[in-house]
Amino acid sequence: MLAIRHITGYAATGAAVLALTLSGCGGGGGGSGGGDGSAKSTGSTGPATATLNTAEVGKLGTVVTDSKGYVLYRFDADSANPTRVSCYDTCAQVWPPATTQGGVTTNGVDKSLVSTVKRTDGGTQLTLAGWPLYRYAKDDKPKEALGQGVDGTWFAVTPTGAKITTPAPASPGTGGGGY
Repeated sequence: MLAIRHITGYAATGAAVLALTLSGCGGGGGGSGGGDGSAKSTGSTGPATATLNTAEVGKLGTVVTDSKGYVLYRFDADSANPTRVSCYDTCAQVWPPATTQGGVTTNGVDKSLVSTVKRTDGGTQLTLAGWPLYRYAKDDKPKEALGQGVDGTWFAVTPTGAKITTPAPASPGTGGGGY
């Protein structure tokens, strides 16, 4: 009987660890969230020091990327003055926030335009010219901009924080997924 209790205890512990791991990988439901404090964590704690770079991306021109070269986007439902984040829950699974736990370095981006905003889910999100920054989960490689223009509300960002309105080249199976 004692052995069964230990196995049951280990199974419960394993299930709890698995649940926490899965929630850290973007688990959680809901919509785009309204910043009401009920948002679930996206599990994106970000690097101790984030880096914003610039890169030339096809017809889009010069865009802002993260330290790994992934294109960063802004969301029209957010605002820059005052800075307001509106992408939480399921939205933040598709559009993970660009976060940091500490400082920010820049290459090709005016550091005076870079700041952070505290998310209601506890993270610290990078902003550029007041606009919160995001990655797109369907961008599988650096300099890929599959999120450009999704739902007419998500746009790659220039080094000044402006949105790029040039349409991305059409790619099969890349539409949708916005909020």
